[in-house]
Order: sequence, then C-alpha cells, then structure tokens
Amino acid sequence: MLSHSTRRWLAGLGVAGALVAASATPASAEESAEDFFLYANNALVAPGGEAKSVTLYAFTEMLPKELTLTIDRSEVDDFAKVVLSDRMPGCSETGPVITCRLDGADTIDYLVDLTVTAKDSAEPGDKGELALSVAVKGRPDATARSTIEVGEGVDLQAEPSLELAGNPGATVRAPLTVTNASDRTVRGAVLLLATTPGLAPAQRHSNCSYLSAFGSSLTQCHFDQEIPGGETRQLDGSAALKIASDAWAPGRQYGQAVWFAKGDWAEFIAGFPADADWEKGSGDLLQLVSTPTARARALKQTDEDTTNNVTDIDAIVTGDQRADVAATGAELTGAVGTTVAAKVGFVNNGPAAINSYGPGELLTGALVTIPAGATVVDAPDQCSPGTVEEPTGWYGEPGGRIYFCEWFELLRKGDSAVFEFGFRIDKVGSAAGSVQLLHFDLGEPGQIADLNPENDTAPLAIKGGNGGGDDGQGGGDGGSLPITGESTGLVAGIGGLLLAAGAGGYLVARRRRTRFVA
Repeated sequence: MLSHSTRRWLAGLGVAGALVAASATPASAEESAEDFFLYANNALVAPGGEAKSVTLYAFTEMLPKELTLTIDRSEVDDFAKVVLSDRMPGCSETGPVITCRLDGADTIDYLVDLTVTAKDSAEPGDKGELALSVAVKGRPDATARSTIEVGEGVDLQAEPSLELAGNPGATVRAPLTVTNASDRTVRGAVLLLATTPGLAPAQRHSNCSYLSAFGSSLTQCHFDQEIPGGETRQLDGSAALKIASDAWAPGRQYGQAVWFAKGDWAEFIAGFPADADWEKGSGDLLQLVSTPTARARALKQTDEDTTNNVTDIDAIVTGDQRADVAATGAELTGAVGTTVAAKVGFVNNGPAAINSYGPGELLTGALVTIPAGATVVDAPDQCSPGTVEEPTGWYGEPGGRIYFCEWFELLRKGDSAVFEFGFRIDKVGSAAGSVQLLHFDLGEPGQIADLNPENDTAPLAIKGGNGGGDDGQGGGDGGSLPITGESTGLVAGIGGLLLAAGAGGYLVARRRRTRFVA
C-alpha cells in the first residue's frame, strides 16, 4: 500500500488542463523588474456552457510579505461574468475592479483563481481582456492579461471506456469514437491520447504528433472533417496500440483519450512550453470514418460540457513475463578523513520492465545501510534517512545511518538505478554496510519477490588505502552503474491530469515523491 508525499516543484499553467513541462516558463508570461512576473491563461466560453477558470501565477524566488492585486474586468463586463472562485479575505469590489490585499507568505501555487461564464446576452465573437496587476512596495508593478472570448457552443462526447487485451508485443485495435451531441456542426476536432510506458500508438500518422513526457506517451491528432449534429465518428482501421514487448505480464496498461473542440485545444496547448519536442508522424493520415467536406468558419468553437469527452483505456496484458532485479553494492578505498563517492543501487536483469508504477507490476526500492566506519556527508535526492516504515529525515539529508532510496523512472532490461552517496571515512576495517532491495506491488499491500531473491542484497564496504579507489562503482558486486531509464508516474499523475483536462480544469505539474508503506 502506498501513501504519497509531494515535494513542490513548479506550478503548471492554463485553462482546460494546460500542461507545462517542469523546467519551462510560459512564453506569454509578462516579465517585469527583479525577476517578478505573472502569467494568466485565457478562457473560451459559450452562452449556456460550462464555467471556465482563469488562474494568475506569480513567478519569483519568494513572494513579498505584502502585495496588492488588482483585477480589471472593464473590457469583458458586457458579455462575461468574472468572479473570485475562492473566498479571499482582504478583497473588495468597486464596479468592474476587484482589489485584494494579500500576504505572500500565505500564497501557495497561485495568486488568484477566477471563474468565468458567458452572459446570456453574449454573442459568439465577443472578445476582451482581463487586466491583472500586482503592486509591491519598492518595485514596478507586474502585469498580465487574460483574453476572454465567446465561441460557438458544441458538445463532443466519447465512450466512457475501451477494454483491450493482448500478450507483450501484441498490436491491438483502438476503435475510439466521438459523437457530436449538439445541434451545431463540429468543424474539426483534436484527439489527445496519453498512455502508460508499456502502451503506445502502433503507427505514426502524418496528422499526429508524438511526445514522451510526464512518464507517458502523449499523442495529439488533428482532424479537419466536419461532424454533423447527432452523428458519431470512429477512428479508421489503422488506429491501434502496441503493448511493449517488455511489458509485465500478467498486468495492465492504461491510457486516456480526450476529444477537444479546436478552440478548446488552442487554449489547452497554449500552456505547453514552446520548446516541447513534439515529433510529427510521417505515415498515412489517421482519419475519422466519415470525411465530409469541411467549411471554413471564423468563429471558434468551445465544448459546452467537457466532462464527457474522456475515454479510459484499460489494456489487459496476458501471458507470464516478470523480472529479476539485482542489488549492486560497492567496495570503497580511502584513507581516514577523506571523502569518497559511493555509487550503489540495482540493475534490472529483465526480461520485463520495472518501476512503471502500474498495479500488478514490480516496484523496487533500496534500503542502504551505511558502513560503521563512514559518515554520510552527501545524500542523493532519491534517498531519505530511516526505514520504509519509519522515515527520520527528508530526501537528500546527510548524516543518516540507514536510507530508503526510491527510483522514479522506468527501468527496462539492462537499465540501472544509481544512488550516489558521499562518504567521509572515519575508520577502516569496520563492519560493512549493505544494499537490500525491497519489492512492492502497487495493487497489493506488503512486499513481493522478484524472479531471483538470492541477488537482492549486496555489501557496501570500506577498506584502507591512500584514497581514490573505484568511486564506489563495484569491486565485483555488479560493476559500474550507468544512469538510465525513462520518467514515469502516469498512473499517479497523468490520469488525473487528463480527467482534469476533460473537465476544463487545470493541471499542476509537480514532481511526486512516493513513500512506500509495507
């Protein structure tokens, strides 16, 4: 069984589930003096449609103690209703202007969240900007603008689930469908597909682009065909998913497919960093079953109900394919008083991949016991003092005598997890430490076994010398450990992300820290 603790990293941005890569700053953020700048997403609404959110983020090393936030709704007041989503002390309204006096110490993730709806009198094509500014004593004002636009309301609907099955390496058809439940013709649509690492599109179509991010395979496919009101379309026969040849079996792989009206997609993708490395496919077009001639129209379309746009994909992996994971220790050489690097961890001997964070699959961590004659002066970010059941410190904290180390990346056959410690040698010839592997299954409480439990423990020892040594890279217990693997965490993150996207909400992209509880 797992409980989760989250280390804050970087807030994601944007309405309709905009995704932001962890290291990126949105291109539309407005910079100001002293590295204090703001970002607010845009919102596309429709009369009678669902509410959308506009969230204002501040990017700075530390928010000041006192700041004044001003929200000017003058340009949108005729056609849109904009209100505070949360009850916030210190806020007042004078006509179209909201003024809030905030305490920066109490602000987490965002400055303000606004709820936006189209008024009944609004007409498609109405458009204006919210002006948002933050005043801080001794600094120039920081500003951001959010475009509020009224579009034509449509309603795309998807089947709630799609079940697939196959052995590792199998290709299975993915007949995803979309229905236009409105009385207006939908002029084109976009499909976003997100799948776990063991499930990916079998072909790369020329109207689709592909990206590996957030521990998943992301695919966006653009369709220009019209979908008349009340009609359903299905992906053509070339639409298929391939189960990875090293998928754990028996097991499950997951995914979600979300349909967007084109106007909603434009807002969704605007939150993506400009340098996201989408790779365009080169194969045949992926098409909807019916391809009526599209008519060019100027007005944007927005989905009036995005809660029914998502298809959950559940692929049952049949067969029997598991993995052997071996611990790798180290023998360190150095004189008393010197500091040496110790690279320890484990290697996946295959054949199945591990640490995809999927239920029913092997999830491996390491319990590192420090040699009696050494002191930890530098601990890796993936390791925290204490045991699985009783942590005694935070990730990367030095000085512990035992560490539990977690690996957050997919490891295929031959890949290694590497944890690099810095040890100060206090005494040579003392009792050795160890690297002991702990294996878990997300779907079951307690520990489980891999294919060969005999190699789940390796020694971590210190011997005398003049310094240098082998940097803790082996000494016969596994050799060097190249850092490899792919980021994972889709089950914990991307599923909720896409459900939020389907509901027109926000994504907050955070690095997740997962603590095992046996």
